[in-house]
Amino acid sequence: MKKLLVGVLAAAMLCGGTAMAAPENTTQKQLDGLTKQYRFPAALATTTDQGRTTHQTSGTAELNKRVPVPKNGQVRAGSNTKSFVAAVVMQLNAEGKVELDAPVTKYLPNAIKDNTITVRQLLNHTSGLANYTNFMGLDKFEEQRHRYYEPHELLDIANAHEPTNAPGEKFKYSNTNYVLLGLIVQKVTGRPIAENVDQRIIRKLGLKDTYWPAQGDETIKGKHPHGYAKTGNGVEDVTELDPSWGWAAGQIISTTKDLNTFFNALVNGDLLPKAQKNEMKKTVDTKGEMMPGVRYGLGIMTTPLSCGGNYWGHGGDIHGYETRGGVTEKGRAYSVAVTALPGTFQDTPEEAEKAHSAVQATVDSALCGN
Repeated sequence: MKKLLVGVLAAAMLCGGTAMAAPENTTQKQLDGLTKQYRFPAALATTTDQGRTTHQTSGTAELNKRVPVPKNGQVRAGSNTKSFVAAVVMQLNAEGKVELDAPVTKYLPNAIKDNTITVRQLLNHTSGLANYTNFMGLDKFEEQRHRYYEPHELLDIANAHEPTNAPGEKFKYSNTNYVLLGLIVQKVTGRPIAENVDQRIIRKLGLKDTYWPAQGDETIKGKHPHGYAKTGNGVEDVTELDPSWGWAAGQIISTTKDLNTFFNALVNGDLLPKAQKNEMKKTVDTKGEMMPGVRYGLGIMTTPLSCGGNYWGHGGDIHGYETRGGVTEKGRAYSVAVTALPGTFQDTPEEAEKAHSAVQATVDSALCGN
């Protein structure tokens, strides 16, 4: 859990205890528990099922004030960005422009030292490449908050450190993989990754509240709850920050409703041809990195439900916000966001872990129909 609090996007997603099913009709109670028991300033969630959408909120949009939390407010979606980027890569694969089992150096000569690492290994985090967010000083976030990073700077940080394992040997979550995927998309299309995501996914699906912040934009444009983080100055409002350090690994801003729409289209819809959807669902074991039972595919992961079956999604952690959610293969989708990372308002690592598990438990409960 310590990595989650310090490394943010460097941490493995969905780490923590097994999610427990809640008694019937308790999703709102669980959101209230997140704000009252676990002291997240705000919690907001959306359930989408058979064309019906339900929004729920709890807490306050601004700490120490009584400000209503906007239903379906925008949040920084963190590593959910990876699923958007992976979807673009898979579209390019369908178009014959990117080969999954081709070496990364086919598209980006000299970008990395190992010419055996493949595109697939970037997508499923088995490349072994060092995670740049472990080495950029995010534990002193106040010093990084307003700094702009070029993608190649992020890659340089990673390349300065030894790999964690041989390519294909095991799953090891690394944001470096998705910086490289963003660069590959730009190389083969001749256009920015942000533009590719916007035109190929956001506009196609009508995600009106989802966008990739432009260079220099530290704000959240639409209605949103404020996000908070623990820095060297104490707990601060960090709603405004430069997200360039996340780039293709974590820069997108979205809403819980839009995330539901996206993951449903990715898993159950026609965003990708059937062959590419099947490839995305080829998973690897995440033992020791993520919650028991979680397996990682190509930019999406599958998590078991306490009521049986599983769901597909991702999740995201970035200073100020944590998001979790996904969709079942029957099309029921749920996403939840809280306005701080676990550990911001909890006093011990154990309490932070419980808070994180409580966020995850709301997903299990909602997707199980409670």
